[in-house]
Amino acid sequence: MWSPVDEPVSDYLAVTYDHCAHVLGPFYHGTHVSLAVGDELVPGRSSNYEAGRISNHIYFTELVPTAAWGAQLACALSGLAGPGRIYRVVPTGPFEDDPNVTNKRFPGNPTKSYRTRSALTARAATSGSEVNRAMICGAKAINSKPMLPRNTVARRGESPRRRSGATELASR
Repeated sequence: MWSPVDEPVSDYLAVTYDHCAHVLGPFYHGTHVSLAVGDELVPGRSSNYEAGRISNHIYFTELVPTAAWGAQLACALSGLAGPGRIYRVVPTGPFEDDPNVTNKRFPGNPTKSYRTRSALTARAATSGSEVNRAMICGAKAINSKPMLPRNTVARRGESPRRRSGATELASR
């Protein structure tokens, strides 16, 4: 099962407006809006994530679970019920790595998320059940990677051990 932390970083190549032709897709966009094939998503509209803010970019991804997360988040923030919609999209202009997730918690761009100032053209839609399946598969993939409990200390070159108090730490 795929997980963002399994993604190799050594071959990561930054995606910029001047250097994006090597990213071939397919690309997906998650939203609460109903689109027809051929409709264009354009920047300059109200943000799905902050009231009163105009979005200068349109965001998209190569991963269906990431698009599903975006669709569900857009629905939740707009007050609409349901899993949202995922569209297969084609960017009409250059794009770059999404700086909100690139080189943040994990190196590189593990969510394969991008943004553009150009339009995205909707090419195909997925069903609500596909959105739900993508969310479940994505959550299982991420949760399948063992994570350290909150009170675990791991030092370089040592195996993790649980922190149970100052006395135990002082005795080491």
